[in-house]
Amino acid sequence: MTDEKNSISIAGLQATVDNWIRGVGGGYFSPLTNMAVLTEEVGEVARLMSRTYGDQTFKPSDRSHSLADELADVLWVVAAIANQTGVDLTSALMNNIEKKNLRDKERFKK
Repeated sequence: MTDEKNSISIAGLQATVDNWIRGVGGGYFSPLTNMAVLTEEVGEVARLMSRTYGDQTFKPSDRSHSLADELADVLWVVAAIANQTGVDLTSALMNNIEKKNLRDKERFKK
């Protein structure tokens, strides 16, 4: 499913978001505003998930929204928040996976 020529590293994502925000976007929103934007985007994902995979029905306005696009919006804002708070998401994710490996290595086998 991954097309190598269209793939991006996590560091590449952070750099791309930073370059866009500083160039095209004209600058970052405050971290608190970005937190509110993240909450809104996660809500969009939840709304689409509940209609696509849950029991809620679609409204006509929902049909034009794409789960892939909404998930990309979430990643975009997470990268923006990481950039402005000095978080290296590659390192953070690798550390988080290691934490889960140590904590849960036997947990789900039983």
